[in-house]
Amino acid sequence: MALKIWLDDKLVDEQDAKVSVFDHGLLYGDGVFEGIRVYLGKVFEEKAHIDRLYESAKAIRLEIPMTKDQMTDAIRTTVKANGLQEGYIRLVVTRGIGTLGLNPFTCKKAGVIIIASNIQLYPKEFYEKGMKVISATTIRNHPLSLPPQIKSLNYLNNISAKIEALDANVPEAIMYNHMGYVAEATGDNIFIVKNGVVSTPPVSSGSLGGITRAVVMKLGIQNGFEIIEKNLTRFDLYTADEFFLTGSAAEVIGIVAIDGRTIGDGKPGPVTEKLRKLFFAYARS
Repeated sequence: MALKIWLDDKLVDEQDAKVSVFDHGLLYGDGVFEGIRVYLGKVFEEKAHIDRLYESAKAIRLEIPMTKDQMTDAIRTTVKANGLQEGYIRLVVTRGIGTLGLNPFTCKKAGVIIIASNIQLYPKEFYEKGMKVISATTIRNHPLSLPPQIKSLNYLNNISAKIEALDANVPEAIMYNHMGYVAEATGDNIFIVKNGVVSTPPVSSGSLGGITRAVVMKLGIQNGFEIIEKNLTRFDLYTADEFFLTGSAAEVIGIVAIDGRTIGDGKPGPVTEKLRKLFFAYARS
């Protein structure tokens, strides 16, 4: 069955979901987006995702032509139209149609695209046995260049690091900031466990304020784990007892090696597994 795509103000068939070649989202990566999960037909952390979308848009002076309530209704309508029970939503707001030039104010109205479909970022065996990663040589964008809290359509920084990972025959790369501290993976947030303490880089290190990250931190604290935000170094990753990533698509996934160094006993650790189970129970509650 062909997908139904929300385009601007209505649902259209997949083959009719088209954008102009003059859209600045295409020409310059000028726009913002959210990746959102659906569990049991329910949009996961819906308000948090919509709030983050509008904050990203405000930061780049992009006016979304819908209220938050209208956006919520459009998301739910798209999910329902595609009969989605378990899956993924890609919510995109582009600057809209403009001229061949950088001036964003030639774009009269932003474009809205909502795709509700299926996704499996990593094979099932990675969740059971863990995943290997490398350190990228591509550093995270400087925060004065592009604040990491903006989830923009321009992902070349992350894509460059992803290419490094794929060239090394691993699925993911760890990115560091201009000061050498751990920022994030190419699409996920980072956590490590050392001596029972769970640590994650602060947003100021160059990471996105992840929705899944926030949920995992909340669940962990509620269940007695000590979770802190602090700057991490490559040494901290190399010597961690456990290491895992979180993200809307990845959910919670254990890392068992980085740059050829084995993490712990080479299997997803007990804290990782506990937090993963807590997350899945919460997501489907």
